[in-house]
Amino acid sequence: MLVITGPGQGSQTPGFLAPWLEQPGVRERAEALSEVVGIDLVAHGTTSDEETIKDTAVAQPLIVAAGLLAFPTLFDGPVDLSLVGALAGHSVGEITAAGAAGVLTDDDAMAFVRERSQGMAAASAAQPTGMSAVLGGDPDEVLATIERHGLTPANINAKGQVVAAGTLDQLAALAAGPPAKARVVPLKVAGAFHTSHMAPALERLTALAATITPSDPGVTLVSNADGQVVDHGAEVLRRLVNQVTNPVRWDLCSETFATLGVTGLIELPPAGTLAGLAKRAIPGIEILALKSPDDLDAARRMVREHGSARAAEEG
Repeated sequence: MLVITGPGQGSQTPGFLAPWLEQPGVRERAEALSEVVGIDLVAHGTTSDEETIKDTAVAQPLIVAAGLLAFPTLFDGPVDLSLVGALAGHSVGEITAAGAAGVLTDDDAMAFVRERSQGMAAASAAQPTGMSAVLGGDPDEVLATIERHGLTPANINAKGQVVAAGTLDQLAALAAGPPAKARVVPLKVAGAFHTSHMAPALERLTALAATITPSDPGVTLVSNADGQVVDHGAEVLRRLVNQVTNPVRWDLCSETFATLGVTGLIELPPAGTLAGLAKRAIPGIEILALKSPDDLDAARRMVREHGSARAAEEG
């Protein structure tokens, strides 16, 4: 059973989109998505520097666009969702997953990430906030220490990897007084995502969501809120709105993948982070970080091999 995942913010690197634009039709699609979001995705994915693409209003649309552009290239012919066992995305990558699953059209996905990124950027500018990874330590002590400092465990990614979010002063206090046997690593993000600090973004997302008519997913879609499978498009959209102020539970997503019987996992570009988490959380499966078109032969083989069981069941 094949799982395809979309990464979250912080996965982008300068120039990562360039090789994908050489694939047939991809540059034209990227230009069309740029029109929807109102920024030049081609330029940001090829020539913009690290500081520019770290900007939340640039990073989020760029990451979602990259996933939507790469997803169709996984298939030897037209997209065949019967070959995909499940889709999921981390943070903003859940918009990518919703688009790939058919819940949102590409245009709706890009309109949504436009409002999300701008709303979260504005919320981040209102007060200096940020995020830090807490690596290692006893899980209960890590959570207790994060909460003692007034921070939120915004991402629980895997055993031994929790991301704390809050004000810069709170994060500095955590760094000065970390949990035993744990390391605190500041992340290159502009704000305390998935916390109450992002509440100002909710209003604009709620307003936009009211104008979108989602479809039910055409494939199993796993929610990063709690690792549950969500069957109805309206519920997917509701969760996408609420996600900006709620923690991401990628650890529970990994548990669900294992329960579903995953045998192969592909991470869409800009890939690497989720593939690394899967190696630790779900040992023994085939994992591919789809970094460039050079990886497409391996990806298409995985789609054929790991997707054949689901296709046979649906056939």
